[in-house]
Amino acid sequence: MKKTTFLLFSMLFSLSAMCQLGGNNTYEFLNLPISARVTALGGNLISVKDNDLNVSLINPSLLTDSMNNNVALSFINYFGGIKYGYAAYAKHIDKIGNVSIGMNYLDYGKFTKANDIGITDGNFGASEMSFNLAYAHSILDSNLTVGATLKTIYSQMDTYFSLGSALDLGATYVRPKSNFAIAAVVKNVGRQWRDYTPGNREKMPYEIQIGISKKPKHVPIRLSFIYENLEKWDLTYEDPANPTLTTDPLTGEPIKQNKYKIFGDKLMRHMVIGGEVIITKNLFLRVGYNYQRRKELKIPEKRGMTGFSFGFGFRVYKFHFSYGRAVYHLAGATNNFSISFDLDGFYSKKPVTSMTL
Repeated sequence: MKKTTFLLFSMLFSLSAMCQLGGNNTYEFLNLPISARVTALGGNLISVKDNDLNVSLINPSLLTDSMNNNVALSFINYFGGIKYGYAAYAKHIDKIGNVSIGMNYLDYGKFTKANDIGITDGNFGASEMSFNLAYAHSILDSNLTVGATLKTIYSQMDTYFSLGSALDLGATYVRPKSNFAIAAVVKNVGRQWRDYTPGNREKMPYEIQIGISKKPKHVPIRLSFIYENLEKWDLTYEDPANPTLTTDPLTGEPIKQNKYKIFGDKLMRHMVIGGEVIITKNLFLRVGYNYQRRKELKIPEKRGMTGFSFGFGFRVYKFHFSYGRAVYHLAGATNNFSISFDLDGFYSKKPVTSMTL
């Protein structure tokens, strides 16, 4: 079993040699936190396998049999009047596996069209969307699950539009007796088929992630640790307006850099940490921390809650509701609302399945 798991994860990571690193990418909306639960837990959650269709949208191997006929919906009030959301439906097919279909979209709103001397000429819109088809199949007595999501992407900015496709690959290994899970995801392997302007093809937002989740025995808390951007070690950003001092401005002597502090900073920029507290089987509290977000968006004089996120989830009748709030900057935060439900619960006596922690 260990050899099989190691081989599978090695195959996922080896894809990094086929893709480009760093730089600006197109279709960055694919990396936005897509559900309220994910938002509340720091912006990523790839290693929790329970009855929640929302998390399977970022790791296809999290699709389970219990999601059969489940529906998930989400709406996010983002910055600057930008709004985005998604809708998804899952189905279990005997002897085949679990599939889901869905769509996520982003609407930038309306903009005033003007020429280079400021003369206006009406308005224009901008939006992006992705149509998703996911599949997951369990092996090794259902402890190991592999999955894939095929995305068909459309983007339009005024009269310019682009088409592309991307593939997500995921693998999740679960040890139910010890409440432990480990997962790996390769995201957005693909290409832009039609450029916004001819001959100007852009990179895809390719990324490799690995995560673990653990719920200690007799403690109503699940902790998750996600390591993002395995394909690139150094994620630091040097502000041209405020560069790091390498020499003392008074003496001209070089300023000694703490190599351990630098290493720790680079390591933590990959980390997303989240925790869920089980109040009851129908009520959950959530908190998350995104180090890179805090490091890049905080104001040194007043750091506030930048980089932190929080939220809650609860079940009423046959519906699961979630709310997540992420603080990006002192200037504001995002609010995310999600709802999911099981269609079978409306026309049968099938009991409603709670999310398991």
